[in-house]
Amino acid sequence: VLRSLGIPTRVITNFNSAHDRNINLSIDKYVDISGKTLHLTEDSVWNFHVWNESWFLRRDLGSFYDGWQVLDATPQERSKGIYQCGPASTRAIKEGDVNLDYDSSFVFAAVNADYVTWICYSNKRKERIYSDTRKIGKFISTKAVGTNSRVDVTANYKYPEVKEISFKISYSQYKNSLMDDRKILVTAV
Repeated sequence: VLRSLGIPTRVITNFNSAHDRNINLSIDKYVDISGKTLHLTEDSVWNFHVWNESWFLRRDLGSFYDGWQVLDATPQERSKGIYQCGPASTRAIKEGDVNLDYDSSFVFAAVNADYVTWICYSNKRKERIYSDTRKIGKFISTKAVGTNSRVDVTANYKYPEVKEISFKISYSQYKNSLMDDRKILVTAV
């Protein structure tokens, strides 16, 4: 419909798509002390989810949020009392502006939620035992214009995941590296 009105529109597929029912920006999994899954949340991770993006000017939010907007024709949650999702600015999602209207927090969680596992003890105490910040929102894609090729648009939704590099250095090497940093700073000033 939007294309017929001359509004640029494309289909987006998000793999490992989070469904964050309580909008806490994490997908929580609970297990007992034996490792058995406890069904204490309605959060889930879908193999994939599909929505549309359309190109809009955002006079309501400001020009910073102009550009591609997420519109989900198959919303699973109510927003302002009805089943709807969007238009959520992809710029807002990437920047983590989750307090804007139009379901930016829900879409942010779909592509960038933390996957957290909690162990629940018999005394109702729970403890976070695992957190994966890279599991959600993989290979966010659209179809290339004029071909059947996939175009990766993940960078429109999130910044690159930081890879942790494990290495050890001695304290003296660390101290010397700080001195080198100061030399660079002084030189730059």
